[in-house]
Amino acid sequence: MVLWPSTFRNFSANFDPFLHYHLLIIMSLVSGPGRGGTGSQGQELFVEKHVDYIKSLDKRKDEYEYWLTEHLRLNGVYWGLTALHLLGHPEALPRDDTIDFVLSCQHENGGFGAAPGHDPHMLYTVSAVQVLVTIDAVGELDKRGRGGKEKVGSYIANLQDPVTGTFKGDEWGETDTRFLYGAFNALSLLDLLSMVDVGKAVSYVQSCANFDGGYGVRPGAESHAGQIFVCVGALAIAGQLDLVDTERLAAWLSERQLDNGGLNGRPGKKEDVCYSWWVMSSLAMLGKLHWIDRDKLIGFILSCQDPQLGGIADRPEDMVDVFHTVFGIAGLSLLKYPGIREVDPIYCMPKEATSRALKR
Repeated sequence: MVLWPSTFRNFSANFDPFLHYHLLIIMSLVSGPGRGGTGSQGQELFVEKHVDYIKSLDKRKDEYEYWLTEHLRLNGVYWGLTALHLLGHPEALPRDDTIDFVLSCQHENGGFGAAPGHDPHMLYTVSAVQVLVTIDAVGELDKRGRGGKEKVGSYIANLQDPVTGTFKGDEWGETDTRFLYGAFNALSLLDLLSMVDVGKAVSYVQSCANFDGGYGVRPGAESHAGQIFVCVGALAIAGQLDLVDTERLAAWLSERQLDNGGLNGRPGKKEDVCYSWWVMSSLAMLGKLHWIDRDKLIGFILSCQDPQLGGIADRPEDMVDVFHTVFGIAGLSLLKYPGIREVDPIYCMPKEATSRALKR
């Protein structure tokens, strides 16, 4: 999914899921073997090397780290596939094999797990929908899936809390605005948004708004760029962006840019390539992308590439991984970097795919 995976449950409002996830991917199937560049900012985008890097990720099944990260497999397919489409190489992952893998992760209740045999979860279900929409294969849910797209919609709808309007990630009950956005994302792509109480969900999003214009993981939680993306994205899908304090929020987001051009997720934190997406997508939805120094951010993203083996790291000289690769490339797409296809700032998918699914 476009979001960071739910690596464990019931974290506190002060826990930073982004930091925890970064620690995981250093040793994951989606990492290495290369490192980001040395920080020089005069580079080009190494398209072919990034394509080769992504294609290599599923060929490392003899490595211990590959199996340590089976719980990220379906997310990894979404990240890699999206990056390849934005780079103009949609054929690099075999379509039939991709469909087979996605459907092998589905359960009888309509939800999807991270890999065959893994429990269903909202995040993996959304990744499955995004992958199938991207490769124009939603029809396979009716042909070969378990109950068609309506079964998927029912699984998602049953995770909504009828009182608060928010969503659980799975049967264990953790709630998070990530899951609310994920529900809106997948259901709208399947044309099934009417299966949930949109009004109550929107009210819950607004209850997470803060004095600085941002949004937290739940009411009263600190504003964070990742949570801002999911809340603004959910409001955009619901057609209620007018509820956002645009000027205040855009100012907070623009302040995330540091002197080296990179963006952080909240005050006092280091820059990280993935915030090229979380921050900029929200600014794009608000019509304020020009509030960021485009050239400096492009330079920062390019400096995080591995020029030999491909892939993009969180920052220069760190290990590359497909998570940061897709969000770096998506960020470059928002910045209109030459040669990259258009990304949809609401869905983090190729715009041509969302336009087809949403018939717009």
